[in-house]
Amino acid sequence: MTDQRVAIVTGASRGIGRAVATTLAAAGQAVVVGYAGHEKAANEVVDEITAGGGRAVAVRADVADEREVAALYDTAAEAFGGVDVVVNSAGRMTLSTVADLDLDELDAMHRTNIRGTFVVAREAARRLRPGGAIVTVSTSVVGLQFPTYGGYVASKSAVEGLTLILARELRGRDITVNTVAPGPTATDLFFEGKDEATIERLAKQPPLERLGTPADIANVVAFLAGPAGRWVNGQILRANGGIV
Repeated sequence: MTDQRVAIVTGASRGIGRAVATTLAAAGQAVVVGYAGHEKAANEVVDEITAGGGRAVAVRADVADEREVAALYDTAAEAFGGVDVVVNSAGRMTLSTVADLDLDELDAMHRTNIRGTFVVAREAARRLRPGGAIVTVSTSVVGLQFPTYGGYVASKSAVEGLTLILARELRGRDITVNTVAPGPTATDLFFEGKDEATIERLAKQPPLERLGTPADIANVVAFLAGPAGRWVNGQILRANGGIV
């Protein structure tokens, strides 16, 4: 299939990234499953895609390392002929009040969330073919401003600003650039460190009165990465079930 679209999805071994990878594959795209440390899980995603008749390959890359990210794109070109879609789902979250946040944790979050997004987006800006799509991942907490999310929101606010500027810098390239900002979503990252009462309270916040699922977010990403989303550009789409 020489006209098959090719997607790179980072953070694709689990959670939202995994759902994005399998959803894009189901829509007919070849997928490079990017991962940092969960090799077995990444290979399972590849197996799931290929078992369904799709094409996929797993590639380890630290999103904040420009050499490893360049190699990720090189692999996509060698295996599938190029890159059309990039979804940067890799992320890190540590919750703490501003007063108590360990600065090493802050630096680690910003390295993955800010530098990582920048490195992946920079390579996408250099390599994507016309008709391509870049999707970054933020969080609805940027607008909701929950306590203990200060360091995380600082990093994701940077992601949103970068994304909106990149959309305008790619004028004339026929490449869309958007951010998806999930609300509370049932992933390992979300559940980590939360008790049942907190989870229940967050699940009740949307008018739909449930947590989002990775599939909910993946379907939004697939819309932006597919033909139906071509007229959406330079936007932050808050996929959160209606929390305001």
